[in-house]
Amino acid sequence: MGVIRNIGKYMNMLWVVFSLPDKWRIFRVRLFEEIELIGVKSIPIVALMSAFMGGVIAMQTASNMSNPLLPTYTVGYITQSSTILEFSPTIISLILAGKIGSNVASEIGTMRVTEQIDALEIMGVNSLSFLVLPKTIAAILFFPVLVIFSIGLSLIGGWLSVVISGLLSSEDYVLGIRSFFLVSNVVYALSKTVVFGFLIVTVSSFYGYYTKGGALDVGRSSTQAVVSSSIAILIANFLLTQMILL
Repeated sequence: MGVIRNIGKYMNMLWVVFSLPDKWRIFRVRLFEEIELIGVKSIPIVALMSAFMGGVIAMQTASNMSNPLLPTYTVGYITQSSTILEFSPTIISLILAGKIGSNVASEIGTMRVTEQIDALEIMGVNSLSFLVLPKTIAAILFFPVLVIFSIGLSLIGGWLSVVISGLLSSEDYVLGIRSFFLVSNVVYALSKTVVFGFLIVTVSSFYGYYTKGGALDVGRSSTQAVVSSSIAILIANFLLTQMILL
């Protein structure tokens, strides 16, 4: 019953969040601030994880290529398809759920327990729209940029790993990346990313907004936000794969 009640509160929250901002100038300022906090400041961790992730995928594939019937460019193809279809959109989103989800939940939760949200409501401000809507739009706009950046760095990391280790030539790896490339796979990855970004921000905002108590409760809300948004990503990933690819 508690889960059903939370889902109901979450849907009600979304209904209030997606209302027109009272002052568009303030909304634009907050939107660019959130793009910097949610998107731009996530670039270093996305770059680090993507480069090593692509390198590991390529080296593991190359080292396990024992069948002489398989062409050598298969390493590049598997790295390309694995990165675009699953690793960059899903794994990077799970990592960002920990980084961004905890930040969003703790920020809004702290504002709740220190009565800053109550002060906004007393002044007649739609607190949910004011706090959550810029974060949500920023995630929807910038998450696809992060994933495209991740895909590119993963492929570069895979190329560097196999060339430096001598497992594969540069020409064979590039040929594998270009072989059987489908634009629809990129569209699928970006579609998933938009949904994942939306879930991370809104679920984390939900736990932060309805925090009750003090500092310890803010910490618990942050933990619940990360766990719940990660579970939501995995469920959404399964459903979207069935709807789009199958």
